[in-house]
Amino acid sequence: MTAPLPVRPPEPAAEEARDKTPRQQQPSRLLAPLRQTGQLFALALAVSRAVFRRPFQVREFIEQFWFVASVTILPAALVSIPFGAVIALQVGSLTEQLGAQSFTGGASVLAVIQQASPLIVALLIAGAAGSAICADLGSRKIREELDAMEVMGVSPIQRLVVPRVLATMFVAVLLNGLVSVVGTLGGYFFNVIMQGGTPGAYLASFSALAQLPDLYIGELKALIFGFIAGIVAAYRGLNPRGGPKGVGDAVNQSVVITFMLLFAVNMILTAIYLQIVPPKGG
Repeated sequence: MTAPLPVRPPEPAAEEARDKTPRQQQPSRLLAPLRQTGQLFALALAVSRAVFRRPFQVREFIEQFWFVASVTILPAALVSIPFGAVIALQVGSLTEQLGAQSFTGGASVLAVIQQASPLIVALLIAGAAGSAICADLGSRKIREELDAMEVMGVSPIQRLVVPRVLATMFVAVLLNGLVSVVGTLGGYFFNVIMQGGTPGAYLASFSALAQLPDLYIGELKALIFGFIAGIVAAYRGLNPRGGPKGVGDAVNQSVVITFMLLFAVNMILTAIYLQIVPPKGG
């Protein structure tokens, strides 16, 4: 009978490598958010560069512009009326307690133009149009259509992402003007009719406090917010995980991430504006 072969003990190097494997996965998990943030900024830079490249997809841009506008115009108008009314009622109540009823119109209109209108537009675009963009790109990704386009030498970013991002930006700018007008009219109606204000004092306070940079910052916010909504939706749509279920998760993530970025960027832009542009009469 042959003697059994001796069992070789595991090498120290193999044991050390096995012990270090779970420890090395932890830093990778911690760096995952930073990696995704870098990829998001890289996509934004790639889209900014591809805007000026030819050929520009005019037909795709028009179709996406019409789609984004069709799903956001009516909700934006309906939301802006109660939003402007709530601001007018709250500001009117506060100014009445302080004995400054004559400034109700200017304060409420400035709140609508500078803060409420761009945020309403951006939230609606991110929730309605951004989710549709993310779902469309995600379904194309899991069907490997984007990989086929790259094999044929067609850039998915230039062909699909750029028209969608530009559509969200232009629709956001136009919708911001609509929401500002409707919100201002709603605030005027509720302040004059329900709180017993005078039309002359409402308009006089607005002309005394408001200035053109207030409108410019609202339009600039809408443009930046539309860009952010389009970029985040495109990024999550281009990077789904786990098949069709991953596409649904990517849509939810795109909306949540966009909301968080919008409020953070709005705070930064408002702080910069208040530091650069002095108040009227100051």
